[in-house]
Amino acid sequence: MSTIASLIAQDLGCRESQVNATIDLLATGATVPFIARYRKEATGGLDDAQLRFLEERLGYLRDLEDRRNTILKSIDSQGKLTADLHAKIDSADTKAKLEDIYLPYRPKRRTKATTAREAGLEPLANALLENPGHDPEIKARSFVDADKGIANPAEALEGARHILIERFAEHAELVGTLREMMWSEGILFSNVIKGKTDQGNKFTDYFDHREPVRHIAGHRALAMFRGAAEGILRLSLRHPDSDEKTGDSETCLRCIASRFGIGNKGRPGDPWLVETVRAAWKNKLSGHIETDITTRLREKAEKEAIQVFAANLKDVLMAAPAGMRTTLALDPGYRTGVKVAVIDQTGKVLETTTIYPHEPRKQWNESLEALGRLVIKHQVQLIAVGNGTASRETDTLANELIRQLPEQRTTKVTVSEAGASVYSASAWASQELPDLDVSLRGAVSIGRRLQDPLAELVKIDPKSIGVGQYQHDLSQPELARALDVVVEDAVNAVGVDLNTASVPLLSRVAGLSERLAENIVAFRDSNGAFRNRQTLLKVTGLGPKTFEQCAGFLRIFNGDEPLDASAVHPEAYSVVQSILTVAKTTITHVIGNLPLLHTLRPESFANDRFGTPTVIDILKELEKPGRDPRPEFRTAQFRDGVEKVADLEPGMILEGTITNVANFGAFVDIGVHQDGLIHISALSDRFVKDPRSVVKVGDVVKVKVLDVDLQRKRIALTRRMDEEPGKTRNQPRTPGLDETRKTPRAHQKGKDNTTSQNTDNALAHALAKAGWKTKQNKKEPRS
Repeated sequence: MSTIASLIAQDLGCRESQVNATIDLLATGATVPFIARYRKEATGGLDDAQLRFLEERLGYLRDLEDRRNTILKSIDSQGKLTADLHAKIDSADTKAKLEDIYLPYRPKRRTKATTAREAGLEPLANALLENPGHDPEIKARSFVDADKGIANPAEALEGARHILIERFAEHAELVGTLREMMWSEGILFSNVIKGKTDQGNKFTDYFDHREPVRHIAGHRALAMFRGAAEGILRLSLRHPDSDEKTGDSETCLRCIASRFGIGNKGRPGDPWLVETVRAAWKNKLSGHIETDITTRLREKAEKEAIQVFAANLKDVLMAAPAGMRTTLALDPGYRTGVKVAVIDQTGKVLETTTIYPHEPRKQWNESLEALGRLVIKHQVQLIAVGNGTASRETDTLANELIRQLPEQRTTKVTVSEAGASVYSASAWASQELPDLDVSLRGAVSIGRRLQDPLAELVKIDPKSIGVGQYQHDLSQPELARALDVVVEDAVNAVGVDLNTASVPLLSRVAGLSERLAENIVAFRDSNGAFRNRQTLLKVTGLGPKTFEQCAGFLRIFNGDEPLDASAVHPEAYSVVQSILTVAKTTITHVIGNLPLLHTLRPESFANDRFGTPTVIDILKELEKPGRDPRPEFRTAQFRDGVEKVADLEPGMILEGTITNVANFGAFVDIGVHQDGLIHISALSDRFVKDPRSVVKVGDVVKVKVLDVDLQRKRIALTRRMDEEPGKTRNQPRTPGLDETRKTPRAHQKGKDNTTSQNTDNALAHALAKAGWKTKQNKKEPRS
């Protein structure tokens, strides 16, 4: 364990004692959020990112140790474990190096080399390799044995060659050298398979493409791998000096030959050995190396994609909440209508309906009347419009509604509905909204995610939120693990209201499982709202250890103990009491009292259990208990008259919302049902290495339209306002990025936009007839 700790300490650039302390905490069941927030003294202040790396690296190194021990036992059981081999295995610091060493000793199926050894041909192979002065034909004659299946010298030489080929292919140092050489110098070729040109239109950028493998960006690698998986592209790895016909690389052949002292020096055995080297490369090593390199490239690309997905997901989850205000949610649709739900400040459903303002029914005025009734009846403050099919037409309807009811001071926001349909059909939705039709549950989810994105989105599989690239091509276990970490960290960073949180939200709190979350909600339903954190210990299955992990992340507002609404852990309430004693005041006077708090010296209240870092956190929390780390709410304003891709013109200045960030740029929702792309080179006036350094998901940005490709539905945007349309920079090769370039539902072609012509006062007129009073109903409707 000390070796593992020292390796991790080197990786993190911290002390080994910090790593050991963290490992001990993890071993006792402590969670990363708890350790990061409440055990800073023990870890020396390692943050959550460092702790996550430590946890992941610890798992890898432990697996490496387990595999090392398994290999040692296997080789020892074969009677082949020498001191030198033991040392090599002990020094292997990666799984790849370990497997290279183990390759010659790994139990395997019978090979041609195995048969040759059984026929007694290994001495012949050794003799020819060690002394090229032997004439192979003459030397092989003495190994001819019909009883062993060796009919002539040619067959003896063939068997000897198989033995040497296998030996070359299983030489750990050679394989490692070739692998690194091909990684640093190799070229990946991508070509379209004959007859697949029309079928693979989205992969046209890779029909005749070549690129140094180590320079291939993750999104390009995943695009090529997807093209190959779909039978459109053929990929091959070659060294720059490879012969186009044979595929032989003289550099690689020389590397193999030099490792075994083989060279064409005019000796009788040299030609046979050189040909053996060529056969080893062609039949064994090249394929093995290509598999290793493409696997490494895929893993690198997947790791990048998962990191991008995780970063985008964090931005979505930590997006600004619009606040707990009465909300009218609209889930747009044409034929099936616009699903409507009104939810109160707590997310409770007040009323639902379905309206049909668009084709084919075109009940525009009736829809306005229905919505107007709901807005006035429930005093709606927010209108959430889903961004799928018929979104812009429904957006126009909502604008008309707001214009007709100015006294309501209602705010309209376009909301991503990615995953809403997944939630609607989920078990959680059935439990929360058992009496509501599946089609209306989506509207409820849209409204709730506007009020509080985090609280609603935790109910949905993170992979369904739609902020990844090539997510279906990635390792699903690795992706799920990474995204779960993001969700857990986001929930614990914000904190959870114990008396309103759903089971999915509570289950993401440090230390709580889904079963415990269900028990908490059941206890709350039976006994009423929690008055203090200590009551949690009465919940079935929730013991002191779990309480320690979760209590600091759970909030109780207007309870018996003011500190229960803060991130101060109950175990540290004694520190607050010491502060109150010194300040000679009460907790209500201290909370938010910056002049008083700034006079206190943290080190004065530190003790053996709670050090200065914890006291500093406590004082910060007392300044503003339960502070929300999420930003202030803001929304983009789409331009009137720009509702579909065909409405766009180069040079237009628009406002939009960042929906996805990839390594090559950022996608922006500008309200035309097809996200535009800001290439990384157009994100700023300065050089940008990482798009996330200048934008993140949810940001509202101003962009200029550079180019519109109607056929391919691609929109090129820029944040460089001085950039001229038609002079776009090199765009990234991103075929197959359907899940990142498009909004959740594709815009339907051939649909005329529903307009609000001749309806300036239609809503007011309809409401007046129904007996509703508004400021607008004194006016006569225009014809």
